[in-house]
Amino acid sequence: MPEPTITQDRAQIQRRTIALLSLAQVFSGVGTGVVVSVGSLLAVDLSGSEALAGSVTTVMTLGAAFASVAISRVAFARGRRPALVSGLAAAALGTLVIVLAAMLGSFALLVLGGALMGFGNAVNLQARFAATDLSEVHHRGRDLGLVVWMSTVGAVAGPNLIGVGESVSGALGIPALSGIFVIAAAGMLVAMAVLWVGLRPDPYLVATSGHTGSPAHAGFRAGLRSLLDRPQARAAFIAILGAHAVMVGVMSMTPVHMSHHDASINLVGLTVSLHIAGMYALSPIMGMLTDRLGGTPMATAGLLASAVAALLAGFSGGSFVVTMAGLILLGLGWSAATIAGASMIVSAIPTAERVSAQGTADSMMSLAGAAGGALAGVALAAVGFEGLGVAGAIIGLACLVAVLAAARTNSARLAA
Repeated sequence: MPEPTITQDRAQIQRRTIALLSLAQVFSGVGTGVVVSVGSLLAVDLSGSEALAGSVTTVMTLGAAFASVAISRVAFARGRRPALVSGLAAAALGTLVIVLAAMLGSFALLVLGGALMGFGNAVNLQARFAATDLSEVHHRGRDLGLVVWMSTVGAVAGPNLIGVGESVSGALGIPALSGIFVIAAAGMLVAMAVLWVGLRPDPYLVATSGHTGSPAHAGFRAGLRSLLDRPQARAAFIAILGAHAVMVGVMSMTPVHMSHHDASINLVGLTVSLHIAGMYALSPIMGMLTDRLGGTPMATAGLLASAVAALLAGFSGGSFVVTMAGLILLGLGWSAATIAGASMIVSAIPTAERVSAQGTADSMMSLAGAAGGALAGVALAAVGFEGLGVAGAIIGLACLVAVLAAARTNSARLAA
């Protein structure tokens, strides 16, 4: 039977929830853009090796993998509000650890700070699922996309605050590349205040207030079973993993590639900003298209775009215009695949199992990104940016085929 339409009171809570999550995303999103644009450069400076350029992105995504499960457990037990706020607190601490790393010249502290900042990434991911706790069935993609969209402001602003960060560095007497992380810390703290004060009543607690009982098991394994046992959820899972691995791998090495062609730090920041705009700016449209066309068509379109983008960026050489075009398309492909995939997971999995499945999906998504970031640095050193682009395209197309196979299995089950 179809799920019931939410009541007017729940609809009012949902509108308030979307507004608060969106506002928090604006401020917390600054940290994402900062790590993408400056993290790889700081890693090279402190380690002295380009092979470690992707290390900050890698540890951040590993941190997000752990944090996603931890945050989902807190959400299951106590609600979205304490879960999201605690994650932002850890991320704020991480930004300050990175500042200390730059001051002391410590690569080890940089790695620790990046891992803690992964909690902020996990919060940004979980916020999109929090947006669907009280959604009507046919508006899930739209609501999810709206919250993802609001990450655009902070995430795009982050790389373009490099100049302001240098001014902050000068005022505080800290290394030039570290000042921008002070700005990121302030953003995290504002986002914490918004959610802690405003997210009442808690959307997850309202959504589950009429349910009796609880899953026999909660956590990573239970979530993985929920994702793999249902073909629609499995297709969504594959799409999310593939799109994220390709995106992180290509994106994290682009600043290093551009520096090889003597690009200025401001041009690198602009390129990363345009990429992040591609990831987030059209999120509401991606969500509405998912509601209208279905998750599978949008997920496969996203994977195809990711594959083409990897090749375009990989073979851009010294043409920064082509590099930008590839990074924008890479962001758009990620947006389509991940929004469609998240909506498919919510639709395919019963309410009692969703939080565990969502935490597991986000955890594995972060691990896929970590693998992409780690291998991308090695690939850049071994086969160059062109070889990295080819590898990204192969991964994207392989995942596309797997998504279509899972979708066919789901169709066969429904027809049986």
